[in-house]
Amino acid sequence: MPKVKVRRPGIGFIAPSGQVLDEAALDRAIAYFKQCGYRVVCPAAVRRSHQRFAGHDRARLDALHAMLGRADVDVVMAVRGGYGASRLLDQIDYNLIARSGKILVGHSDFTALSAAMYARAKTVSYCGPTATYDFGAEQVSTFTEAHFFDVLEQARHRVEVPAANPYTCAVKGRIWGGNLALIAHLAGTPFLPRVRGGILFVEDINEHPYRIERMIYQLQHAGVLGRQKALLLGDFSAYKLQPNDNGYDFDAMVAHLRERLEIPVICGLPFGHTRDKLTIPFGAQARLDITRSAFELDLSGYPCLQA
Repeated sequence: MPKVKVRRPGIGFIAPSGQVLDEAALDRAIAYFKQCGYRVVCPAAVRRSHQRFAGHDRARLDALHAMLGRADVDVVMAVRGGYGASRLLDQIDYNLIARSGKILVGHSDFTALSAAMYARAKTVSYCGPTATYDFGAEQVSTFTEAHFFDVLEQARHRVEVPAANPYTCAVKGRIWGGNLALIAHLAGTPFLPRVRGGILFVEDINEHPYRIERMIYQLQHAGVLGRQKALLLGDFSAYKLQPNDNGYDFDAMVAHLRERLEIPVICGLPFGHTRDKLTIPFGAQARLDITRSAFELDLSGYPCLQA
């Protein structure tokens, strides 16, 4: 009996935002996925640069559309974040994304694409690792690796996070979010989905607590938070406090939000500009069980390689 050839999954790299800053990391990411048994597609467009971007806007847009049309690619992963995706939002072929059936993955500036894809075509994408930062690291995080492949290969994902919070409750809804600056930036535009009864998760880097609070107030005043059942805060790191803060730090900011918002504000989500991060499908179904010492996320209803 002839052997049946099993098709290896294909992963294609795109650079919709900032230019690649570490070519060696990109090469390590290519080698990593090949070692994992993937066919890797890394077109020359990924290595281009124009000003701070990975090529001119039209070139980045065309490269995205071209990757979506490839039959040998199952997963499309951004090589990095930076800035630039917002320039493309009004030109992307969202019907092509939906028809492609591909799993799109990215982080940071990729939040703009995740939000727009869900708003315009109800396409669920992954808020998770990027190629160079995560899989191109000299030592790949076993935490990031395990959670990414579990979501990618299984139709349901559960994670329990030890975290002290002043709540005991359980909520269900669509989970969505990503980088806070990008979510706030899209408020009032057709590229931010109107998720009702959702669970919003956010993270950011280099943002002082007052800036974080201001962006959350923007979402509150825009009516976004009033439609949610819970707010999950991920990693907010690399900010610097000033002498005139007088005790106003991240914890003080969170305490203030908990007094003002009518939904649970949960801290400790392992997601953000950090080495260890979850992979969270933007638009998936989620159940959030909260106790005073931990919370558990149960995720389902997202695309995976087993579907």
